[in-house]
Amino acid sequence: MSQQASTPAPEPVRHAATTRDHVRRLHEVRRRATVGDELATERQHAKGKLTARQRLQHLLDEGSFTEFDLFRRPAPGSPVPEYCTDGVVTGAGTVHGRRVFAYAQDFRILGGSLGEAHAAKIHKVMDLAIAAGAPLVALLDSGGARIQEGVTALAGYGGIFRRNVRASGVIPQISVVLGPCAGGAAYSPALTDFTFLVRNVSHMFVTGPDVIKTVTGESVTHEELGGAEVHAATSGVATFVADDEETCLEDVRHLISLLPSNSHDLPPSYETDDPPARRCPRLADIVPANPKVPYDVREVIAEIVDDAEFMEVHEHWAENIVCALARMGGRTVGILANQPVVRAGVLDIDTSQKAARFVQMCDAFSIPLVTFVDVPGFLPGVDQEHDGIIRHGAKLLYAYCNATVPRIQVILRKAYGGAYIAMDSRSIGADLSFAWPINEIAVMGAEAAVGVIYRKELAAAGDPEQRRTQLITEYTEELMHPYYASERGLVDDVIDPADTRVMIIRALELLSDKRPDLMPRKHGNPPT
Repeated sequence: MSQQASTPAPEPVRHAATTRDHVRRLHEVRRRATVGDELATERQHAKGKLTARQRLQHLLDEGSFTEFDLFRRPAPGSPVPEYCTDGVVTGAGTVHGRRVFAYAQDFRILGGSLGEAHAAKIHKVMDLAIAAGAPLVALLDSGGARIQEGVTALAGYGGIFRRNVRASGVIPQISVVLGPCAGGAAYSPALTDFTFLVRNVSHMFVTGPDVIKTVTGESVTHEELGGAEVHAATSGVATFVADDEETCLEDVRHLISLLPSNSHDLPPSYETDDPPARRCPRLADIVPANPKVPYDVREVIAEIVDDAEFMEVHEHWAENIVCALARMGGRTVGILANQPVVRAGVLDIDTSQKAARFVQMCDAFSIPLVTFVDVPGFLPGVDQEHDGIIRHGAKLLYAYCNATVPRIQVILRKAYGGAYIAMDSRSIGADLSFAWPINEIAVMGAEAAVGVIYRKELAAAGDPEQRRTQLITEYTEELMHPYYASERGLVDDVIDPADTRVMIIRALELLSDKRPDLMPRKHGNPPT
């Protein structure tokens, strides 16, 4: 592991020295502690990585950072050399003028490894963030537990995990992996609300390539095992992925601008030049009337939200559903939308987990939910059933049913079976439901329904195909016409697609003072 030269202890100052002499000595010691070893810095830059302090400069507003425990060192008699900061920079500053607490591990010092003093600094800044009700950002770049300190290093991780859980749903927690994050350390990002990774820089895994080679005989590189692309598309660990550190930290700043400081605050609102009353006639061209023709639902979202800007969560994982944060009328909203261009937008195990956690996060931080529905059902298959689609699908139902924020459902096109219910239908508590005039809401599609209901009749028909076509037409006209659900109170209004933005913003305004009305309880028991 790279090591930074130890900062020398202050030389004794004679009693005859003035206060100014002491002040000058303070500034010199502080300068050495903050600048660090130049060779170690060069090695960090050679890897395409910023130093801990440079990262904090990119994250926080200029000149806003207040550092804690700059001179913290391991206890006397520690088996490791004494370095100022002990490999982690902690403190607080502002992002877009709002208070944020942060810590940044310094790989230049003992590989950013976590020891007793290092952990104590992190525990302190986490406790302060919780007490102040402000977001916490962790900039992670560490070789793991400091082996020389033994079990005390492991206990340090335990203290971090406990505080991650204590802060969960209370303050936004953001993990930014900017180097290695291995072993037990990998569980802290998994406990936070959002995890950022950088391509070709970030690596996360519980057991590394060498251990896997020894135990299983498999050969795998760090990038193949736990790189950004793997966690973005395969494991679902990475919420966001960036091409470089500067872009990543700018994305973190934007995310913070969309979130409240804590669970008791509302998300910040901003003035917008995008008129709330703006109609969206292009929507009628984006979404084909034929339910079998795919389209990219991101185009629908971009057309409706303020300035066509939205921040997609888990963009590359479980892509048959889109989860995103955006603004409408200057207010933050959480958007969920089936994605017809990927597997027809079906719900499956991964999409259920992705959507459920997003709903829970939005509900924890008072972010209204807008759900765009175009879903053919849950994905059928033996693997899905055996891997627990019932259990995982129930997570999505639980999350929506448990949510107390304003909830608006918009049915764009088809909405079939249990998937219709799970996508925040009125029956599970959506406050308002709107549907476009091409909507089809039913237990299943007309063709499948006719095949089940009239199976015997079709088998005995002289011209089964003609009869099938006739029955499909009759079934559609009777039970699947665009106004059927509205006639029964399950849809509040059938609207012109061009008015979708206007109707959602009006609904959000009407529901802005919505408050939860639940019997007190210790906690629920969500599906595992």
